[in-house]
Amino acid sequence: MFGAQARFRRDAVQITGASIAYVRIGDEGGRATFHFCPQCGATVHYALEDNPEHVAVPVGAFAEPGFPAPSFSVYEERMHAWVGLPADIEHIG
Repeated sequence: MFGAQARFRRDAVQITGASIAYVRIGDEGGRATFHFCPQCGATVHYALEDNPEHVAVPVGAFAEPGFPAPSFSVYEERMHAWVGLPADIEHIG
């Protein structure tokens, strides 16, 4: 799955409010737990089983036009052809 996300240290994040969890199994067997808003269905945050010290938030959840550009990218083979990435980005995997 390709997507734009911001990751934060779990100990620096406070999560409040209701959500509905969905566990997805990745290509290599790892689990990702996605939390959705029970009202609108939008993904509000998620966590990867192999990276429990971080919480990921989809960048689209931030109403901030000046949100910083990504610094690394994974699963690029799954992104749409029209997606553009910064020239100096680190490519992982």
